[in-house]
This record gives sequence, structure tokens and C-alpha cells, in this order.
Amino acid sequence: MGVGDTSIPSSERPELGSINLPLGEYPATSTSEAVDADKVASEIVSRFNDALSRKDHAAIAGLFLKDKSYWRDHLALSWELRTTKGGDKIKTYLDSSKVSLTKLEVDKSSVYRAPKFGPIDAWGDVKGISFFIKFETAIGRGEGVATLAEENGEWKLFTLSTVLEELKGYEEPVRHRRTRGVKHGGDPNRQNWKERREAEKEEVDPKVFIIGSGQGGLTVAARLKMLNIPSLIIDQNERVGDNWRKRYRQLVLHDPVWYDHMPYIPFPAHWPVFTPKDKLAEFFEAYVNLLELNVWTSTDLKSTSWDESKKQWTVVVERRKPDGTVETRTLHPKHIVQATGHSGKKNFPTIKGMEGFKGDRLCHSSEHPGANPESKGKKAVVVGCCNSGHDIAQDFYEKGYDITIVQRSTTTVISSEAICEIGLKGLYDEDGPPVEDADLFLWSLPSELFKTQQIKLTKLQAEHDKKTLDGLRAAGFKTDDGPMGSGLIMKYFQRGGGYYIDVGASQLIIDGKIKVKQGQEIDQILPNGIQFADGTKLDADEIVFATGYQNMRSQARLIFGDEVADRVSDVWGFNEEGEFRTMWQKSGQPGLWFMGGNLAISRYYSRILALQIKAIEEGLTGAGSDTKAKG
Repeated sequence: MGVGDTSIPSSERPELGSINLPLGEYPATSTSEAVDADKVASEIVSRFNDALSRKDHAAIAGLFLKDKSYWRDHLALSWELRTTKGGDKIKTYLDSSKVSLTKLEVDKSSVYRAPKFGPIDAWGDVKGISFFIKFETAIGRGEGVATLAEENGEWKLFTLSTVLEELKGYEEPVRHRRTRGVKHGGDPNRQNWKERREAEKEEVDPKVFIIGSGQGGLTVAARLKMLNIPSLIIDQNERVGDNWRKRYRQLVLHDPVWYDHMPYIPFPAHWPVFTPKDKLAEFFEAYVNLLELNVWTSTDLKSTSWDESKKQWTVVVERRKPDGTVETRTLHPKHIVQATGHSGKKNFPTIKGMEGFKGDRLCHSSEHPGANPESKGKKAVVVGCCNSGHDIAQDFYEKGYDITIVQRSTTTVISSEAICEIGLKGLYDEDGPPVEDADLFLWSLPSELFKTQQIKLTKLQAEHDKKTLDGLRAAGFKTDDGPMGSGLIMKYFQRGGGYYIDVGASQLIIDGKIKVKQGQEIDQILPNGIQFADGTKLDADEIVFATGYQNMRSQARLIFGDEVADRVSDVWGFNEEGEFRTMWQKSGQPGLWFMGGNLAISRYYSRILALQIKAIEEGLTGAGSDTKAKG
């Protein structure tokens, strides 16, 4: 089922070709009153390791609940993103694994990670045991999370996650492995740090060529830097951060700071909860300098071609220098990362009459510079009701425009307060665990179970926002609760849009200060406005289409052409196992990777992508149980 199927409510339509994920089922709650969680966890892990030593996959599978159990594995055993469900499928997965798990241990390094008896769901209805783990394979090390449920008086694994964190012999040079930073000796031609850095930026011969210097491009470049993989980011903009800096004037991140930290350099303790766009742009520039990332701005990608025999790309770029000259460079990277955002080219509809519009501006939201304060009293129409549409409509109102927002289908609306105080509370907040622990816990959850959890949280958030939601409906603005009632984040994961995090526009709609035109398709653009399918009209001096973006694959078609794009699998949305499609993993085109998502997603999956590239470059991806890692 896809977004084009209009017989299905818009809230239930996933990305074209992807899965509207079914709901996962939790086991019965433990009836025990007092449980020694540390002892139970240690016993399960001991039995697990004993079976590992005997390579007895059936015994390992027998430690799991037979049907209601999951193993979520990110790269540890298969170089893939996989979720297997049920003991039989877990055994099959272990039988076919490319890398052998050699050791599992309970992680007691902090109070957050140590075994504990208590809720193993988001709302406290199901009691069990949860704990973090560390593990080793033949070639790497990693971490994960396990939960145990009690069945007929016996503790069994309900969920297990394994996430590869590092490759043996190729560990990141951090903390005790940090570099010295100085070279002593008598070489008269020895360069200092600044000279070496300037030479690297100009003369870089990248193994990895990254398109886009947003959070996706920067985070994967940072991870590759730590793995000693030379990379180069290019961006058409004049400055790093311009992808945020040039957006509409009032834009502020809708996610809180605790959720948004960048790898290696988190936001400082005084950083505001919600980051203004220009402040984020400045941080991105500082991030590049502090982590010594190679970025060429004012650079256009002119052509790409893939050489199957050499397993490398030929890339031609044109770089506009500050003195006005244009330099053409040809590069031969092994990998290209398309980090142009998880969406593709803009959805800018072609509508009869557009060319005859006589107003001040007609554009897509990505091109909207902000409302003109000198245009007070003029009429504006925003088509589309997600974050950008609401923010732009609010900006128009604040500048004195007569503003109408056009809603064609329902929108999931949630306040930023409900997200912070209910949705993220206890995990990503001021008093929550370290962000690395929070990420490990969040992504340990099989997507089916996460969706089930989100239904309860969505109900709690809707109760918190009841006054706002009732007011919106009374004003003629239609809302929904996301796919199967699972809320905003699942709608984002499954569809990539269709939601608004309320930072003020909802009350303006309730008060009639932002008017609503609901449920009608546009028939044509008039010289001074819009005519709808029902014959009604809206006058407009400005029209902004906040109509989102196409699938990221569409951007690949523009960049690489039809031959490459036809090899690439569809991007975003879930596959049958509840893993994202194509992003951060093999794309179907050798040497081409997709990187995108919000800051939190980029933080986690940038390592996943970088480790795959490092493993390929070091010849480890065919590794089996007998493969020896470096060192």
C-alpha cells in the first residue's frame, strides 16, 4: 500500500512501496514481587555464552520466548540492518550469519546500564528485566540492550539488540587512544598543524565523496574521520550551515537540544532547548573546523560515472573560488554518500494558470525567504499543513498579512511541551541518561514494539493537548493520531511527513487569525489568487506551496541519471522486518550510500554507515568466524 492509494486514510499511508508496520505484542507481565535482576541476567548470559562456545544455535534460540521475541542486529552478525522475530527465525539468522558472535557480557558500567527489574514497556504495564550488554565478534565489538520476560516461572529473552560499535584494530583515536598532536625531529621541511591542515583541505584525495553539508553529511564525515577514511564534502552554498541559514526567518528546531546532540561535540550546557536556525548554522561551521572536516563550498557537481571494473567513481566538480575564478577538479572516490536530506527534490506541483500569476511571489517553501514586513495587509495563502506550512503561516500573520492555510488531508498535531514532557521524558531530557545510552536504548526497540508503545504515549500526549486539538477541530482544521494511532514519530518514520509540532500556530488557527481552507484540491491558479475544485476562490498576493519533497531516490535520478537510479532501491519507510529501507546501508548501486534524517537519526546511523565503508575498505565484509581483524 502506498501514498497514492486514496482509498486509505492519509494517516495510514506509508511511503510508496513500504509497510504500514503491524503492532508488536508484549508478553505477560511478571508476577514476581522481588527479583535479583543482576543474578538472573548473569545466568541468562552465562547460558548464552555456553551455547556460543558449542556453536549451538538451537540452544541460543531456546533462550528466547518462542514466538514473542526479537533480535535486532545492526551490522554485528550480517553487515546488514536486520530484525528477526521468534525463536525459529532467530536460529535461522544465526545459522546464516557472516560473522560469529564470540562473547556476550552484562554491562554494569553505570546505574543506567546495570540490570534492573521493572517496566519493560513505555507505560509500566509489563514488568520484566532490562540490562545493557557488551559483546565481541570475530572482527569487532559492540553494545546492545536485552529484556527478559517471565514465562511459566522461567526467565526468557524477550528482546536482544546487538549494534556494532568498532572494528578490532581500527578503533577510534579517542580518550586513551588520542593522538599526540606533535612531531619532533630535525626535518627542516616539517609542516606545522596549520600548514598540514591547509594542504589537506586543498589536496584531499577522498575515498568517500559526500554531497551535502547538512547534519547528514557532517556526521558521516566525522565518523569517517575517526576511522581514518579520507572524505570530502561538497556543497553548492557559500557557507557550511546555509542549508539552515537560508531558510525562513523564524525557523527554530522543533526537537529539544537533548535529542539533537552531534557526535563527538555535543551542544554546550547553556544551549537553548530549541535551537534557532542561524545558531545551528554557526554551530555547523564550528563543527567542521573543530573536527577538521574537509568541505568545499560553492562547489557544483558536474558529472559522475561508475567504473565497475575499478570499483570507483569518476566525479567532476566545479569550485568557485573567492577571487571569482572557477576551478574544475576530477576525483576518483570509491564511495559517494548522497547526504541531501532524507527527502528528494521538492514537491512543487504544476497547476494550470501558474504562469499567469500576477502577485508578489509564488514559490515552494524551500525558496521562501520569509514574510515581508512592508507588505502588511496583503493576502497570503500557504498550501500545506506540516511544520513548514505552519511556521510560514505564523510568520505571515506576525508580519500583518491576511493569511489562509490550505489543508488537503489530515495532520498529526502535537505540542512541543507534550513531546518534551511525555514523549522524550526520562530518555532525552536534562536529567536523562547520557545520549549514547539513550540512543542505544531507543534503537534497541524493534519497530513493531516501538509502534505499540507510541500508541499509549500518543493518547497521553493527546490528553495533554486536548484543548488545542478540540479548538483546531472547531476551527475546521482536521487532525489525526498517526498510523494506527501511533502518533507523530511513527508517521515520520513511515511517511516522512504529515505532522506539525506546535510552537504557536495552532492557537492562531483556533483564534481565526490564520484562516483554514480544508479538503479541496486546487483547480487552477488565477492572476490574483487560487480557484478550488468546488469553485470557491481565495485572493492572494503571495502563494507558498509547503508541499514537501519526493522520495530521496528522485534526487539520485537528478544527480546520477536513470541508470544508477534504476539500480537503487526505494528509500525511507519500513521493510517487512521493520528496518528502514536503503538508508545507511547498501543501496543497490555499488559505492552509493544514502544518508539523512534529523540530527538524532544522523547521530546514530552515521556510525552504522561509516563502519560499513571502513569494513569494505579493509576487506572485512566477507568476514566469517575464522577471519582475523587487524591487530
